[in-house]
Amino acid sequence: MSLYSSGVEYGIHCLLYLVDERGDGRESSVRTLAELQGVPQELLAKVFTKLAKAQLVVATEGVRGGFRLARPAEEISVLDIVRAIDGDKPIFECRDIRGRCAVFDGSPPDWAISGTCAIHAVMLTAQKRMEEALAQQTILDLVRRVGRKAPAEFGEQVVRWIDARREGTARAGGAD
Repeated sequence: MSLYSSGVEYGIHCLLYLVDERGDGRESSVRTLAELQGVPQELLAKVFTKLAKAQLVVATEGVRGGFRLARPAEEISVLDIVRAIDGDKPIFECRDIRGRCAVFDGSPPDWAISGTCAIHAVMLTAQKRMEEALAQQTILDLVRRVGRKAPAEFGEQVVRWIDARREGTARAGGAD
């Protein structure tokens, strides 16, 4: 079982398509982003509702409306996205097992239960470090990392693909 939902992965991928390597923003509809990535549109719509509520994206109006980033890509961290979609959930839930040892016969001594559980302390440290790492990575960082890996024409192909969907929607006269 993973710590974060599939919505987090979908959301991060989608936000990457809303910005280029220079940090310039783009806009797209949820439908188009779902089709582009082969992910469920219904789930993606819920993800974008959460992203909008967290003020990471804003809706654009009109026939070609959709979503765009609400602020520059270098100001949106991966942790911002994780928290917007999945909330602020801990990676570990201490169940206070330390006080249940059978040799305590139902009355654990103070030394066994006082202070923070040593295991919980390790997990809290791990969570802090993970969140620090996620906070240090921005959408723009990820876009540039993907850009270094993918051939130059990939970005151009994606833009053409999205634009073609937008043009088709505009000609049809309906919003997607």
